Amino acid sequence: MFLELIGTIFAGFAFAGVVMVVNKLSGGRLPRWTAPVAAGLGMIGMTIASEYSWYDRTVTTLPEGMEIVQEVESRALYRPWTYAVPFVDRFAAIDATSVRTNENVPEQRLVDLYFFGRWAPRSMVPVAVNCADNLRANLADGVEFADNGRIVGADWINASADDPVIKATCGV
Repeated sequence: MFLELIGTIFAGFAFAGVVMVVNKLSGGRLPRWTAPVAAGLGMIGMTIASEYSWYDRTVTTLPEGMEIVQEVESRALYRPWTYAVPFVDRFAAIDATSVRTNENVPEQRLVDLYFFGRWAPRSMVPVAVNCADNLRANLADGVEFADNGRIVGADWINASADDPVIKATCGV
C-alpha cells in the first residue's frame, strides 16, 4: 500500500514534469493550469492501473498448487469505468497440495481455502468436502473428528456438483 502511494506521487511529478518540459520547449505557450491537471491525471491513471493489475500481480506470486476457485469483480458508482471493464478485487483459492484424505472415509476430503483481498490481509479457512454427496463445511469451533474419521458437529452446506470448491478438491 505504501509503495503504491509513493508510485502514485511519483507519477504525478512525472506527468507534471513532462508538461513543464513541453511548455518550456514550446516557448511558454501552454496555460499555467496544464501542469497541475497533468499531475492529477497521472495520479488517477496510476491508481487505476494499480487497481487493474493487482489481481494478475498477486496470482503470479502464488505458490505452485494454488488453484483459483472464485473471483469477485468490483463495480462502483464512484468509479464509472468499472461498469464497462470491472476489475477483480477479491478472490479465493484452494491449496491443492493441502488436500488430505482418510482411508476410513474416502469420500471426505480436507483442504485449505484462502481468501485474498485488495486491501485485506490474507485469511485461511480449513474446509471439509464430501465428494460423494456434494457437501462442504467450514471447519470452525465445535467441529470434532470421531474415532472412525468422520466429522462431527459441522454445518454442512448442500452444493451443486459444479461448485468450484468441490470441483477443485474432488478433482485432485
